[in-house]
Amino acid sequence: MEMPDRYCQGTSVDVSSVSTSMATDPMAEEILRDDLRFYFMSPCEKYRTRRQLPWKLAVQILKIFMITLQLILFGLNNQLVVSYKEENLMAFKSLFLKGYSGVDEDDYSIAVYTKQSVYDSLHYVIDQYSQLGNLSVGPVSYAEENEKLLPLIICKKSYKKGSTEPSEEAYDIDAELETVCLTLDPESTKTWRMDNASFFELDFYRSLLRPFFGDKNPFTCHSGKVKSTLDFDTVSSVCKNWKISGTAQKSTHYLLIFDGFVIVVCLISAVLCTRSIILAVRLLQRFSSFCLENYNQKVCEDDQREFLNGWYILVIISDVLSIIGSILKMEIQAKSMTNYDVCSIFLGTSTLMVWVGVIRYLGYFEKYNVLILTMRAALPKVLRFCCCAGMIYLGYTFCGWIVLGPYHEKFEGLSRVAECLFSLVNGDDMFPTFAQFEQKNTMVWLFSRAYLYSFISLFIYMVLSLFIALITDAYETIKGYQTTGFPMTELQRFLMGQKEDFPLQGQEGVGTECGEAETVHPSVMLCCCKRYSI
Repeated sequence: MEMPDRYCQGTSVDVSSVSTSMATDPMAEEILRDDLRFYFMSPCEKYRTRRQLPWKLAVQILKIFMITLQLILFGLNNQLVVSYKEENLMAFKSLFLKGYSGVDEDDYSIAVYTKQSVYDSLHYVIDQYSQLGNLSVGPVSYAEENEKLLPLIICKKSYKKGSTEPSEEAYDIDAELETVCLTLDPESTKTWRMDNASFFELDFYRSLLRPFFGDKNPFTCHSGKVKSTLDFDTVSSVCKNWKISGTAQKSTHYLLIFDGFVIVVCLISAVLCTRSIILAVRLLQRFSSFCLENYNQKVCEDDQREFLNGWYILVIISDVLSIIGSILKMEIQAKSMTNYDVCSIFLGTSTLMVWVGVIRYLGYFEKYNVLILTMRAALPKVLRFCCCAGMIYLGYTFCGWIVLGPYHEKFEGLSRVAECLFSLVNGDDMFPTFAQFEQKNTMVWLFSRAYLYSFISLFIYMVLSLFIALITDAYETIKGYQTTGFPMTELQRFLMGQKEDFPLQGQEGVGTECGEAETVHPSVMLCCCKRYSI
């Protein structure tokens, strides 16, 4: 296969007509060429050439299996913990929220509308809490500190003073807030209602209606609808008398040893990739010095990027995330922390990067590297296109939120608007979005139609079609180059020994950056099974 030459920007001239007094050391040039060829070889090519074992490949394969197994084990345990928390939350809602049906609304569990219902709800919570041990079928007990039961704390926050006459539209409210709290001993709550009757006499005209057990879920809206919900924070600690017979304790120790082994493997992987990056930088410096000393030419940016392999950086980042996630996992197993979500993010992201990194080795095969080459060719154009399309998308997001937010639940917040519009681009949930505006006022209904029709028409029929066309064009370009040959870089010509094609300083275009190419050019197309013909 004969590859076409690609020179730097400027007019190409006949190199043979240019006289030069520079002399090149053939031995040094061949040594540099051999080192560069060896660096760009695949692991199999390196083994066949110098009998060098592919340690990085072996470590990556081992790391893939170990990290995946670690993720599966942690995921199963995390699923049990999350299910346990959700089921306990459901049980507590059924115990403490009077009239709870088992189904939550968007931001609350139940709602009450009368004064007596508010009183009854508060009294119900305290009554249920006082006899919790006799009601719950789960292993629950009151919190203790220094072998003493912690009291139940009930707080109400209200305006300091005020008066209101709704019929006369007169309000006199002091905006200064005051908070009053009541503590109740769980073991002596039989007379709490008689002893604290005045505390539960709420002045609804000046109350923020914020009875809370903790500091969450404020009821700050005086619309006549008081929303109630329940939430709790979990804390994990080591049991005082933890005696488990059987293999459960041994399994925990084995998991800690396994996590430690994962950390060691990730450290080895990070060290090997860092070593490869250092070697690449040194080779680039040698190659740049050689070009300057012998040809008075700077290495263009495209060739420089071939030395800086982004795969090594991806692997190092995944190793760091995996090490942090493994340490957090060990802390969770030792009951030193309970934040499963943070650990899940680190382990999940590292596993994603590890599996994405496998594509690098598939890229050595001619039939499997189409995805990689297409992504590299299409990515710059796709990013530029997304920047322009994103401006339009943000405009629709802000417009939909401010105009349609009060009338449609999918447009209540900026994040929800963005998610709703993205689902519309993918053709999901179109009719319900239109239908929920049927009962609104005429002006909002007309605006919603113009808004939704213009957005769907613009993004589905134009933006999305152009987005797909960019990727398709890059794919067709790569398929064509696989048939006719890829454009050749200065680095490839040097590796093939075509030094006569190197432009010299003084020619037009020399010393400038390489011209922008519309195609992707791999440095040296080598394969584990066969070498591309050039």
